[in-house]
Amino acid sequence: MLSKQIYQVSSTGMPTSTPLQNMEPGKYCERGRWTSINILGEVLRNFLPRTLVLRENSMLVQHMRFKTGERIHTVGQPFDTVYVVYSGFVRVSSCDDLGNEQVLSFPMRGDLFGLDGIHSGHYVSEAIALTECNLILLPFYKFNEIFQAQPEFEQAIFRAMSHELVREQMMIGVLGTLGADARVARFLMLNSERFRQLGWSEKSFNLSMTRRDIGSYLGLSLETVSRILSSFDEAGLIRVENRTITILNPQLLKSMSSVGSRKKRGASAQDSKPERDLDGAFPAVAVMAENARKRPDRIDLST
Repeated sequence: MLSKQIYQVSSTGMPTSTPLQNMEPGKYCERGRWTSINILGEVLRNFLPRTLVLRENSMLVQHMRFKTGERIHTVGQPFDTVYVVYSGFVRVSSCDDLGNEQVLSFPMRGDLFGLDGIHSGHYVSEAIALTECNLILLPFYKFNEIFQAQPEFEQAIFRAMSHELVREQMMIGVLGTLGADARVARFLMLNSERFRQLGWSEKSFNLSMTRRDIGSYLGLSLETVSRILSSFDEAGLIRVENRTITILNPQLLKSMSSVGSRKKRGASAQDSKPERDLDGAFPAVAVMAENARKRPDRIDLST
């Protein structure tokens, strides 16, 4: 049985990973567990050689549980941890120069997030638990120790990082070349494939994110996403029941996901780049960080 540890709640409301014996008196909550580092190999199995047999190791990694709507990290928070999803679903978002929120990704089992903090030493995105989550916390300063304990993890983590970059680049292509219907079709097929890779049903699955989240991720309005899902349902491509999607015609949906285009914008990429402040960060990041400090740690995800 896994042993529970006790963690301190920081002044920002975020739980710290400091062991109880090293803490000053204060508020505590039972939030974390420690398990063998080999659990990381189980979660990152897709990035490890199939024939690899992990060695027994006494090194432990920390788990942290987050409730639905709970903030995991926020913009401007000092970077110290890379997160790996063990179970549950997460929403990662940022904002533009006007303070408009943009959903960047929906990490699920085996995905890494929090990597954006490596460059500046502060997170430039916000992560929220879409469902109850069990996350593996990898302190960045302990990466060398982890790699020495299990050298195979070094390549696995680098491959996982590269996988996230490729996924982001692919999404940029989707937003730049596909029409609205094709974007939604591509989104559904990508989720279907990810669920299949995890050993879950690829034809019937629950989307933990809201229609508004999907729209933000795909560069569409809430109304457009709802209209397209309804039209797919009426056409017999899918069946929609609240947040549960059942794919009825995967071949046609897949063909639709590569059809469509959007007109090129008149402004060039150079013209559309937002100006940066003296610290090299987008001005809105500071605004979002200040707003985040005023918001509750629990976010309403019902809309």
